[in-house]
Amino acid sequence: MEPDHRVRCPKYVMRTGRKQGRLGARGSKFRLRGNARPCRIRSAGNALPSSLYRIQERCTMSGLFGVVAKGDCWDYLFYGTDYQSHLGTEFGGLAVVGESIQRRIHTVSQAQFKSRFYDERPALRGSLGIGVISANEPQPMMLLSRFGEFAVCMDGNITNRDALVKELHEQGVSFGDPFHGKVNSTELVARLISLGDDIVDGIQRMFAKVKGAVSVLVLTRDGIYAARDKLGHSPLVLGTDGAAWAVATESTAFPNLGLEIRKFLLPGEIVHITEAGIERRVPGSQEDQICSFLWIYTGFPASHYEDISVERVRERCGMTLAKGDEVEADFVSGVPDSGIAHAIGYAMGRRIPYRRPLVKYTAGYGRSYTPPSQEIRDLVAKMKLVPIADVIRGNRIVVCDDSIVRGTQFRNFTVKKLWESGARAVHVRIACPPLMFPCRYNISTRSTEELAARRAIHAIEGRAIEDVAPYLDSASEKYQCMVEWIAKDLTVTSLKYLTIGEMVAAIGLPCEKLCTYCWTGCGT
Repeated sequence: MEPDHRVRCPKYVMRTGRKQGRLGARGSKFRLRGNARPCRIRSAGNALPSSLYRIQERCTMSGLFGVVAKGDCWDYLFYGTDYQSHLGTEFGGLAVVGESIQRRIHTVSQAQFKSRFYDERPALRGSLGIGVISANEPQPMMLLSRFGEFAVCMDGNITNRDALVKELHEQGVSFGDPFHGKVNSTELVARLISLGDDIVDGIQRMFAKVKGAVSVLVLTRDGIYAARDKLGHSPLVLGTDGAAWAVATESTAFPNLGLEIRKFLLPGEIVHITEAGIERRVPGSQEDQICSFLWIYTGFPASHYEDISVERVRERCGMTLAKGDEVEADFVSGVPDSGIAHAIGYAMGRRIPYRRPLVKYTAGYGRSYTPPSQEIRDLVAKMKLVPIADVIRGNRIVVCDDSIVRGTQFRNFTVKKLWESGARAVHVRIACPPLMFPCRYNISTRSTEELAARRAIHAIEGRAIEDVAPYLDSASEKYQCMVEWIAKDLTVTSLKYLTIGEMVAAIGLPCEKLCTYCWTGCGT
């Protein structure tokens, strides 16, 4: 059943705690209309002051998969974990219960998961196991605790990691598997769990200690414990085919394995998965704020979150961008891969052709968003898209994409290729509002000073400012000026974003059920 799109976004509250007006209800092109006056745009000058903006530590975004089968679990585990590969670029890991828990971890930054783990089958035989694809640290981690041996993999970010490490050090706890000179976040989670009376108590105690959003799979000899983060920021979904039960970050893993979705875990919910089925150990909460960016960009098109299709949301975003958009164009295109469904929706809404001026060279190039270093991100962005000049030359093109983060990749490796191949006009349509704040929970955005919208505000104001409320209202003059600055910086003919209200309506959940921190600076 399709969700009701008539969603009203409530008043938001900035970090200062002051109430602001309602968010604008329409999109905005960069050209000013009506009586709006042009803003005087000052040079951005030097880098933004470090006293105002703190660069976030690299966050951990991971794809989790676990399975309990009546026979050997290898095929489920191997392919199910591989179907999480779009969520991480650095490490893959598997752990399986045999005579003891056997674990393998490999780097996947230069080779696909399948090639790294294909030969591991003889060493990883058993009926239950967990797997992970990580964007940052090696996983799973293993501990031999007072209540037995277990392995842990996690998805999320611990914002108070250093404080927790210090607290455990003061209690005499040591860590045995540092990564780049720091405590591995997954090992920290495992240590916190081991302080409980049992696995369930340990997970609950870990949830109480951790600030941020952490979902975990815990593998023991008698089953898998799956726990969704207490804020409901990241997803976990359960499925079965009658011969096995599986849990995954992305339901994309299920169809080709013959698994059917049975349940989306609630925030803070803990279940125990055994051969007999699912036992709920902690009920969880109805109060959640799932990451909106999952539907807009992060998630795979075939996935569902809270029973809402990623592909359908993206099509609705594109159709919304098309409403009232009268720009003259010969065809529409999406930036591969995540912009494609947005562009298809736009093409349906405008009834203009969809074509491919830029094509991605094999899936092996992966995403330019998830690698940990900017140098690698830029290299992937440059090399993965190949322009087709015969399609581009002489045409006016609407280019749809999921978001603009820094804007440099979009300008240098997307727009530049279109202009150099002879495009007549490049109209850019973005399926979410301008990103304003670094994500606190995952890898969605990295630092404030990197964001294109913040650089625009700095140029307009002549300085960095704390209160950006006027720039969040799409009906305001300052918002129009910001979008104009970004459009000029990107060297595009026109630019339009979805508003918060439009994006929320496309997703189909109430605004209070969604985390919109990246755009509004407010959330749990």
